[in-house]
Amino acid sequence: MTRNEQPSRILGADTAVGLLITTPRRYNAFNRLFFVGGVGGLVTTLAAVSGAGPGDHVLDIACGPGKLAVAMGGLVGAAGEVVGIDAAREMVEHARVAARSAPNCRFEYGLAQELDFADGSFDVVTSTFAMHHIPAAQRVPALTEMFRVLRPGGRLLLADMNPGSGVRGVLIRAMARFSAHRSGDDHHQRTASLDLRRYQDTLRDIGFGDFEYTANRYDTGILTARRPGPTTAAAR
Repeated sequence: MTRNEQPSRILGADTAVGLLITTPRRYNAFNRLFFVGGVGGLVTTLAAVSGAGPGDHVLDIACGPGKLAVAMGGLVGAAGEVVGIDAAREMVEHARVAARSAPNCRFEYGLAQELDFADGSFDVVTSTFAMHHIPAAQRVPALTEMFRVLRPGGRLLLADMNPGSGVRGVLIRAMARFSAHRSGDDHHQRTASLDLRRYQDTLRDIGFGDFEYTANRYDTGILTARRPGPTTAAAR
C-alpha cells in the first residue's frame, strides 16, 4: 500500500482506499472538543439505534478507535461478537489495546469495499463517519458488500455529520472543504456526500428496504435499513 501520511495531521490520503485517519489520540482529542464532551452520549445513541442485541454478531466498518464497537459489545453480551475493521492499521492497533477489557470484541485491518467475511455472517453492520472517506467509485461496492455479509433480516446503520446552522455546522463545512482539497474532490460534492439520504436509492437497488433517517442533537444524521427476510432472532 502506498500512503501519503503526515504524523502531524489527522487525515492521510491514500488513493486506493480514500482518506485515512492515522493518529488515534489526536482524533480522540478532536472528537472531545468537536462534540463538546458528548462523545459518550453519541456512541451510546448509535449503539442503541443499531439494534444490536444479545447474541448478535456485529460488524463495525471503519471502526476507528473502537468506542462504538465496545459499546455494542456490551449490548450483544458474551454470546455475541463485534468485529471492528479499519483501513488504517494505526487505528486497528489502538482499538486492540483500548478494548482489552471487552473480550467479545476483535479488530482487524480491512476495507469496506473488500470485506473478507462469508455471505450472511452478521446480524448488524454499522459504518459511522466513514462513507465520505471512501473513494466515490468505491461507495457502491462498499454498500453492496455490506448487504452481502448481512443475514436475511439483518440491520444496517450508517451515520455521518449533518451540518446544522450553528458553530458545529460551520466547522463541518470547513472540514469538508479541507478533505476535498486533500483528495482532489469538489468541496460542494464533498459536503453533499455527508447527507446519507443520497444513498437510499442505491441501497434500494442493492436490495435493502425499511429505511429510516433521523438527525440528532450531535449534528449527526443516522440512516438505518434492513436486508429483507425473517428477523435474525427468528432465523436462529
